[in-house]
Amino acid sequence: MKNTLLAFVTALFFLGCSSQESSDKNIEPKLVIAKSIAALSLNDQHEKPHGITADTKTLVFAFSKDVGHTCNDFFATKAENYLNDNHALFIADVSGAPSIIRSMFIMPGLKDLKHTVLILDDKSIANEYKAGQDVKKIIIVSLQDKSITAVKAVDSTAELASEIETK
Repeated sequence: MKNTLLAFVTALFFLGCSSQESSDKNIEPKLVIAKSIAALSLNDQHEKPHGITADTKTLVFAFSKDVGHTCNDFFATKAENYLNDNHALFIADVSGAPSIIRSMFIMPGLKDLKHTVLILDDKSIANEYKAGQDVKKIIIVSLQDKSITAVKAVDSTAELASEIETK
C-alpha cells in the first residue's frame, strides 16, 4: 500500500512540475489578417472531415466552455442549415478537457446537436488558433478566397448573428 501511494504521489509531482511555458513560447498565431487558412481541416462531432472551401465566408471559434455553450444555444434556435446557408463554420476547442471527459461527456453531447460543430481537439493546434485572441469571447473570422480579411471578438449572440448573416 505504501509503495502504491508513493508511486501515485511521485506521478502527481512529475505531472505538476511539467512546464507548459516552453511549448507556448514560440506559437505562431494562425488568425492573422491576410493569412491563408486553406490548410485548416477538422473533423466534426460525427468524425466527418471538413475543410475550408472557397465558399466559406465566416468561421466562428469558441475557445472556452461558456462561449461554446452560448454558440450552441444560439445555433439550436436556428434552422439546421443556418451555418451552411450563410457559408459559415462553427469550430469548438475541446482540447483543454481531459480525454476521458471529452469521450464520455463532451462528444456525446455534441452528437445530439442538429448543427455541425468542427472539433479542435489537439492542444498544440488549438493554441495556434487562439494565440492573441480573447478566449472568453466569440471569435469571428471573415474570409475571402480562404484568406482572413477580419478577426473580431464579440460578446453577444446578436453580434454573432449580425456577423454571420451580413456576409
